[in-house]
Amino acid sequence: MRCPSCSSGRTRVVDSRETADSVRRRRRCEDCDHRFTTYERVETTRPLVVKRDGTREEWNRLKLLEGVRLACTKRPISSARVEELVDEVEAQLAGTGRPEVPSSEIGQAVMRRLRLLDEVAYIRFASVYLRFRDVDGFIEEVERIRTPVRPSEDQIPLNL
Repeated sequence: MRCPSCSSGRTRVVDSRETADSVRRRRRCEDCDHRFTTYERVETTRPLVVKRDGTREEWNRLKLLEGVRLACTKRPISSARVEELVDEVEAQLAGTGRPEVPSSEIGQAVMRRLRLLDEVAYIRFASVYLRFRDVDGFIEEVERIRTPVRPSEDQIPLNL
C-alpha cells in the first residue's frame, strides 16, 4: 500500500477492525509518519441504478456517501456512522440479487435510516430527494416526521 502523502511503499498496519462487510485498517507510513485509513471489501456485482428519467448508471458508493455526508453536515453524526449507514444501504441492495434497482428504492432506504438517526439530516436529504417545489412541501414533510414512527407488524416490541 502506497502512502497518499509521500508515495512510499513502506507502510504498516497499526490497527484493523472488521465491520459488517469490510475490514478497516489504520496505516502509518514508515518514511513520513503519515497516518491514513484503508478499507478492504469483497468485490461483488452491484446492480445498475435506474434513474427517474429511465437512464441507467453503475452503482456509485461514493456518490451516495457524499449525498448522505452533505445532509449530515454540522450535525452530531460521526463519519463512522455515515459510513455504516451507506454500508447498510449497500448491503440491502446487494441482498436483493436484482440486476437493476430504481433510484427511488435507494432514496427511500436512506431516508428511513436518516429519519431514525437525525431528523434535520433527514429533512435535508428529503428536500433534495423529494424535490420540494415550495415551502408548503417542506412544511408537510416536517409535520409528517413529527408523528411517531409506527413499528411494522414483523418488528418485535421492546419491553423496558
